[in-house]
Amino acid sequence: MTSDLEKSKEFYTALFGWTYLVGDEEKYAGYTTAFKDGLLVAGFMQCREYSNGHPDLWTTYLRVDNIFESLEAAKNAGAIVYLEPREVPQQGKRAILADPGGAPTGLWELSGHTGFQAHEEPGASAWHELHSKDYDATVQFYAEVFGLKTTVMSDTAEFRYTNLLDGERELAGIMDAAAYLPHEAPSSWQVYFQTDDVDTAIAKALTLGATVVNTAEDSPYGRVAGLTDCTGALFKLVQPPHSSRGTAPTVRKPGIQLPGSTKPVS
Repeated sequence: MTSDLEKSKEFYTALFGWTYLVGDEEKYAGYTTAFKDGLLVAGFMQCREYSNGHPDLWTTYLRVDNIFESLEAAKNAGAIVYLEPREVPQQGKRAILADPGGAPTGLWELSGHTGFQAHEEPGASAWHELHSKDYDATVQFYAEVFGLKTTVMSDTAEFRYTNLLDGERELAGIMDAAAYLPHEAPSSWQVYFQTDDVDTAIAKALTLGATVVNTAEDSPYGRVAGLTDCTGALFKLVQPPHSSRGTAPTVRKPGIQLPGSTKPVS
């Protein structure tokens, strides 16, 4: 969700080489799909009434088999509905809710639109991470409402992190953000976009109006950094371990088929 659609498009074109298809205003409210080398990787939407005062942000959609049943289960589990289910002609049905931690999350019941065509590749998303101010309730919510398994990666006072799984496949992570998110900053999904070279990508992003939030550092999953884009939306960059141009391995092994049965979609 962006407050300046054209500015955001220019930013990600320059950073990742994305191209776009703009939907009909009457049918699709100008929803814009983004492509990398001809493959669908993301979507843009002008901030509207259901942004509910949130700043510009990236979020994640989960595929569901029946959007009405899933939304009802979510409400019963403490979610607040931002956008009731709406039919997207020839594409599917969508809804937007706030989970118990307040993070905007999309639901998608597919028909014609089936989600990512590129994932874990340069210029495409590689991982989805929910930074929550109500960690325990949020973990329970995604496990119960969407039937996802959870595994605890860390449970220390300094770092609490749970992975969401479908079967044995890692789909996304939830991090306890209560200790470090400012009072005015909402819980939110953070999307990691893969790049061959994080430091080069940061330098490019800065020339386009980005701000560095978390400086680049090495991790077991590769070199990562956090930025805000030209309109203030948070996003992450990730360079897989030991990557070289054109031969980058995957960051993790989530096995995401997007959308698939309660699998993340951007």
